[in-house]
Amino acid sequence: MSAFTVDAAGALPGSDARRAERVAAAERLTGMALPSEAEEVWRYSRISTLDLGAFAPLSPDGAPGVPDAVGPALAATGERAGLLVLRDGRVVHAEVDDDAGRRGVALTHGDGDGTAGRVADSGTDYFTEMNTAFAPVAVHVSVPAGVVVERPIVVVHFLEADGAAVFPRTIVELGEDAEATLVEYHASADVAAFVDPVVELAVADAARLRYLNVQRLGHRVWQTAYQASEVGRDGSLLSATVALGGDYARVRTDSRLAGRGAGAKLLAVYFGAGTQMHDFRTMQDHAAPTTASDLLFKGAVQDRARSVYSGLIRVRKQAAGTNAFQTNRNLVLSEGASAESVPNLEIEINDVQCSHASAVGPVDEEQRYYLESRGVPPDVAERLIVMGFFAEVLERLPVPALAATLHGAIAAKFAERAS
Repeated sequence: MSAFTVDAAGALPGSDARRAERVAAAERLTGMALPSEAEEVWRYSRISTLDLGAFAPLSPDGAPGVPDAVGPALAATGERAGLLVLRDGRVVHAEVDDDAGRRGVALTHGDGDGTAGRVADSGTDYFTEMNTAFAPVAVHVSVPAGVVVERPIVVVHFLEADGAAVFPRTIVELGEDAEATLVEYHASADVAAFVDPVVELAVADAARLRYLNVQRLGHRVWQTAYQASEVGRDGSLLSATVALGGDYARVRTDSRLAGRGAGAKLLAVYFGAGTQMHDFRTMQDHAAPTTASDLLFKGAVQDRARSVYSGLIRVRKQAAGTNAFQTNRNLVLSEGASAESVPNLEIEINDVQCSHASAVGPVDEEQRYYLESRGVPPDVAERLIVMGFFAEVLERLPVPALAATLHGAIAAKFAERAS
C-alpha cells in the first residue's frame, strides 16, 4: 500500500476543492482495513488474495493517440453521438457530434464539477473511497432536459501499463424527459494491473437511459467496480454488463428507484475460463410507490473458473405497489468450475409482487440428446446450447450492433476449451 498515500492523493492535478476531497478520502482510507471474505458482501470472493502493493497510480505522462486495439470495438458500435478515449487513465481523444453539441449534450473530463458522489456514496466500501482519493479525472456525460440522443455515446478505457492502478470515474446525468444511450468499454493489453471504476447514473423524472458496460480486460487484471444509479419519477434505466475478461472481476450494482413509477432493467452476461473469477453483487432498492425492477443475469464457467452472484431486492415501507423480479442462471461446463448464486428479499410492506429465482448446473442433457440425435456432433451441440443460453440477454442489449461482436467473443472463449 506504500504507493497509495495521502501525499500521493494530494499531488494529483485538479482544483483546490478536488484536491481537498482526495486528501480527505485518502485520510479516511488510512483508518480502514481491506475487506475480507468474512464480510457478507464479500462472501465467496477471493479479495484476500489481492496485493495492492504490487500496483501504483500512473504518472501524468503517457502514450498519445487512440490505441489500435480498440478499433474493432469502435467499429462495432457504428455511428456515434460522442466519443471519449482514455489510455492508461489519461484522455487521448474527445469528440461530440455537432448536432448533439448544438443541443447541449456534453461529454467532458475534469474534476467532475462537484457532481461526483451525488449518486455513488464515497463511503460505500473501501474501493469507492479509494476511487475518490485517486481518480485523476471524472468523465461527465450530460444530456439536457427534453433532448433525445439517438446515437450512442461511447467511452473507452484502455490499459497497457504493467503494474498500473487506474481509477475511472464516470458520471452520467440525464435531465427531465431526456433520452440517451451510453456504451462504456474497458479493455487492456496483457498486463498485470488493478482497475477500480466507479459509475454514477442519475436519471431525472421521465428520462430514459440505456447503459452498456463491456469488460474485456486481460487475464492478469483485477477489477473492483461499483455502479450506482438513481431513477426519478416515471424514469427508466436499462443497465447491461458483459464481462468476459479479468483475473478477478467484480461489479457491485446498486439501483435506487427514487420516484413514483420509476423502472429499472438490469442485465448481465459473464463467461469465465481458465482460473478467472467473476463476482456480481446487486441491490434493487425500491424507495417509492409503484416502482418496477427486473434483473436477469446469466453466466457460464469452464475449466477452473468461478462465479458469484449475490443479489438483494429491498422494498421500503413507502414503496407500495412494487413489482420486482430477480433471476440468475449459471452453466457449469467443466468438472473443476463452480458457481454460487444467492438471491435475497427484504420487504417492509405487503402490497408488492416480488420473486427471485436462481439455478446452477450443467448443460441440459435432454437438449444435448435432442441435437445429437439429429446428427449434431457433441462439441457443436454443446456450443449451440451455450450460445442459445446467452442469446436471451444478448438480444436485449441496448446497442444491437454490438451483439454480434460479443456473440463471437463468447464463442471464441468456448472454443478455447473445446480445443
